[in-house]
Amino acid sequence: MPRAKILTLLIIGAAVGIGVGRFFFGTYGPAESPPTVAEKAEPVLRSGNTFTVPDRSPVRNRLVIAPVAEKDIKRDLVLPAVVEADPAHLIKVSPPVAGRVTQLKAELGQHVQAGQPLVVIDSPDLGTAYSDYDRAKVLLALAQKNRDRERGLEKVGGAAQKDLQQAETDYVTAEVEYQRATDHLKQIGVDPAAANESRTVTVVAPMAGSVIDLGVAPGEFWNDPTAAMMTIADLSTVWVTASVPEGDTSLVSKGQAVDVALAAYPGETFKGHVLFVSDVLDPATRRTKVSIAFENADTRLRPGMFASVSFFAPTQRVPVVPTSALVLKDDANQVFVETAPWTFEARDVHIRFQQGDEVVLTSGVKVGDRIVVKGGVLLGD
Repeated sequence: MPRAKILTLLIIGAAVGIGVGRFFFGTYGPAESPPTVAEKAEPVLRSGNTFTVPDRSPVRNRLVIAPVAEKDIKRDLVLPAVVEADPAHLIKVSPPVAGRVTQLKAELGQHVQAGQPLVVIDSPDLGTAYSDYDRAKVLLALAQKNRDRERGLEKVGGAAQKDLQQAETDYVTAEVEYQRATDHLKQIGVDPAAANESRTVTVVAPMAGSVIDLGVAPGEFWNDPTAAMMTIADLSTVWVTASVPEGDTSLVSKGQAVDVALAAYPGETFKGHVLFVSDVLDPATRRTKVSIAFENADTRLRPGMFASVSFFAPTQRVPVVPTSALVLKDDANQVFVETAPWTFEARDVHIRFQQGDEVVLTSGVKVGDRIVVKGGVLLGD
């Protein structure tokens, strides 16, 4: 091997040996010192629910602290609503007997007058009722003849007292049965004295109004006399009903002024007042029904129309904080309250409502408390 190559290998080996020796035995020269890792300072110190920002922490430059302010807030609620018929002027029409619908004389949306025929029903039950009436009528006539005969015999001493009493009793019983059969036919809606060979009954409108719901068709057999065949409503007065969230129920009251806007009439505002606020909260939606009544002689407002209602609430002086102060933690809203210079406490707060970029709080802080209004998320990280 050439001498130059041998010298090169010796020099490399000596250098590697020196490095290994220094690694294992720490044999550094007097001017050298072992490398050190600079300890990283914690930007935020946490102790339970308390957070402290140390000196020279970069977090200090990113936090904005301000006191909780108190402001006059006028919050107007704008809620979706729907036009409904006044329940006090609405009737569900049910048939008096079961049977087959042979004629339908009213259509959905049609205006009808009181007493106007709506549906004709061919009913076996009506035939049975007429048979009961005919039988009761015949029995009453026979009982009356028997009573009159016994009265005549009793006057000449040719009848026993018990026979007369029995005849009187039979007459009263027959009269009661006749009256029951007569009332049954009248309840069905037919005249007992009129001949009705077809055994059909005509259902008439109980009041003037519009047919707002129709659930029957010609040829259908209606076997449930308790179910409504159609619904008639007097639309001269209608309701606009909105559902108010549970948290905003205190902002509405009976007699409160409202503005109603309908999609059917853009640019037009209907002025009204709250008719009533329901005493019952819907457990499924957590909302309260609020209704406004409107005169509707021209029927411009029709059930089913969509609307929006503006409730004008009075001005309130309440504590407010910027929305940027809120930090979400485990499904709860928190703010960081300064308890000492650069020391903060995390507190849960409850939001009443939000208006713009501010929120009104009901608990957790009070007016004058200094809180982190920007950068609070850095403390929770």
